[in-house]
Amino acid sequence: MKRAIIVVTIGVFPVSMALADNYTIDPGHTYPSFTINHLGFSTMAGKFDSTTGAFTYDPAGKSASVEVTIDASSIDTGHDKRDDHLRSPDFLNVAEFPEITFKSTNVGWGGEAPSSIDGDLTILGVTQPVSLAVTGVNCGEHPFSKKWTCGFDANTTVKRSDFGVNYGLPAIGDELTLHFEVEGQKDE
Repeated sequence: MKRAIIVVTIGVFPVSMALADNYTIDPGHTYPSFTINHLGFSTMAGKFDSTTGAFTYDPAGKSASVEVTIDASSIDTGHDKRDDHLRSPDFLNVAEFPEITFKSTNVGWGGEAPSSIDGDLTILGVTQPVSLAVTGVNCGEHPFSKKWTCGFDANTTVKRSDFGVNYGLPAIGDELTLHFEVEGQKDE
């Protein structure tokens, strides 16, 4: 089965980007997830279990970028039959559209840290502009590895129908909230 990929890119690339530190995503501490209304009864949550990528971050120069690769076949909602359906052409269609990407076009800064990330999100070959709200950025020495580590949390809500994911509408919600919790260690 082919893999679907989400690529998240934060930032614009000013001259100061050359001074940015490079980080490798820690797949054990990076958590892309989603929530969606299920038939009006509850909010269903899911996550992806396989993530790789890298990012750059320069708070002094107010620039950043990140690429996160998510294996869409690693989707996990806690129910195997539903997960198989979500991999099918009704939803992610991982066989035909192996990549879901986000590429930033602008980053907004609130003081010393990013506060928003604007960019283009592509799902099922359809690209739409979206804006991620950055809810947290933290950097420091990792207490166990002793490596410099940075992490960020961001989220956005999109209409899945804007990307051609129409199965089950309107019973299954159209608004899909995406959450990204990403940690990376500074490259040496």
